[in-house]
Amino acid sequence: MTGNPLSRRRFIGAVGGVAGLAMVGFAGFGRMSESAGQTLVSRVRLPEPFTVPLHVPDELRAVPDPGSEDRYELGQRLGDVEIIPGTRTEVWGYDGTFPGPTIRARRDRPVTVTVSNELPTPTSTHLHGGVTPPDSDGYPTDLVLPPGYQHEPTGHSHMVAPEHWLLHRHRKDYVYPMRQQSATLWYHDHRMDFSAPQVWRGLAGFFLVSDDEEEALPLPKGDRDIPLMICDRAFHEDGAFMYPALDPSLQDTPGVEHDYMEGVQGDVTLVNGTPWPSLDVSGARYRFRLLNASNARRYRLALDPPPSGGDSFTQVGSDNGLLRAPVGHAAIPMSPAERFDVVVDFSQYPVGTQVRLVNTLESGRMQNVMQFHVVRRAREDSEVPARLADVPVLDPARAERVRRFDFRNTVGDDGHHWTINGRAFTTSHVEANPALGSIERWRFTSDFHHPVHLHLAHFQVLSRNGRDPLPTDVGWKDTVDVRPYETVDVLARFDGFRGRYMLHCHNLEHEDMAMMANFDVV
Repeated sequence: MTGNPLSRRRFIGAVGGVAGLAMVGFAGFGRMSESAGQTLVSRVRLPEPFTVPLHVPDELRAVPDPGSEDRYELGQRLGDVEIIPGTRTEVWGYDGTFPGPTIRARRDRPVTVTVSNELPTPTSTHLHGGVTPPDSDGYPTDLVLPPGYQHEPTGHSHMVAPEHWLLHRHRKDYVYPMRQQSATLWYHDHRMDFSAPQVWRGLAGFFLVSDDEEEALPLPKGDRDIPLMICDRAFHEDGAFMYPALDPSLQDTPGVEHDYMEGVQGDVTLVNGTPWPSLDVSGARYRFRLLNASNARRYRLALDPPPSGGDSFTQVGSDNGLLRAPVGHAAIPMSPAERFDVVVDFSQYPVGTQVRLVNTLESGRMQNVMQFHVVRRAREDSEVPARLADVPVLDPARAERVRRFDFRNTVGDDGHHWTINGRAFTTSHVEANPALGSIERWRFTSDFHHPVHLHLAHFQVLSRNGRDPLPTDVGWKDTVDVRPYETVDVLARFDGFRGRYMLHCHNLEHEDMAMMANFDVV
């Protein structure tokens, strides 16, 4: 299964053009722009911020099963939805919606999700943050094909050994044992070469895990526990998604147009698929499960106006579960794929106050994220206790070895590549072989903004440039923002399963341009 040579040359030429410009920019850093990509400009008339109510994704109902597991069925199909008022947008959605339906799971109760594919292209579904067997992890060449699909894998197929293509006709069962603590996870497409445009078209949803420890806490519950998927998109005149793919059919040539190789950003902020929404809230505490589901855009979230009585956000959880104790923040930086579980106390605002959630990295319209409108007083029935969960602190002395992973734009004989340790991804090369049950110290370095994500392994951030981590680095994580010319050390724990997994940059355009690497848990 070999790729089209002409398509490959076009791709390398495009990468070389933008990467050459990027390297000129890198050489002149006195300070690095917080932007991690190039912004598309929509052609449709955009709504005024805060005029559309927030949509909260529906929860998926389990298929009746008398056994000791929960079973769900998800159909990937085209959907016709209203995102920009007065227009219709075709989405590639789980159950035809964007975001996809929220799946709820419980610790130690296995879940099987049967994913069927009715889209025009192959897919691979990854449970982001999940401790899953390798055959259910959503490896990029483990594909679910649509019915009757005859197209051979192309694109970067020269990077894939023939035996590493795993092709499932129409449907696949993803088995999740759920041997992990309560956490805000998410699921999304992970297809080789084309994750970025397929996620951009809608293939993402929440996956929430609960357990006894979390449910015993007096945190906000019910309709005051709200997941917020934050992302950016751009739109054509008719409301269709705009994306600069070299091959809009997503069949042959991977990659994006020359100007967008550093990452694609849109000029519309969506929260749960709603442009700059508004949410009516009571004067009480709310729990928000924040997810940055953007391809490349970074956020620094803050409240405007800030509360007068303390921090804007009380963080109670990170990527992979509750913290040991709550941490207050005036603002929260978020790179793609990071999650922050926070509590906001609206009793600190008078009734009638309109509170903006803003991105302080931006100005103008894109500074807006959403609005909370405090419309009534309410009896408070929640609190944030001083102790949240039993979270062990990993000891650096227990690390069995140190490994280094350099995320960088590398110049090769055939052009520029986004690489890890100087290599573009191949399915045959294994970068590390950690032992099951071990703890290792992994050191990440970079030349650009690279949100580094590990499959399977959860980690704790140990240091940034040899100094203490950020206050927002706290807790169990699976994604960390490695900033330009920064060194980030993490302690990773390899629990769960033996087999092949990945680490990669979660700037999805970088991922599609082969900024991935394998590791085998042995």
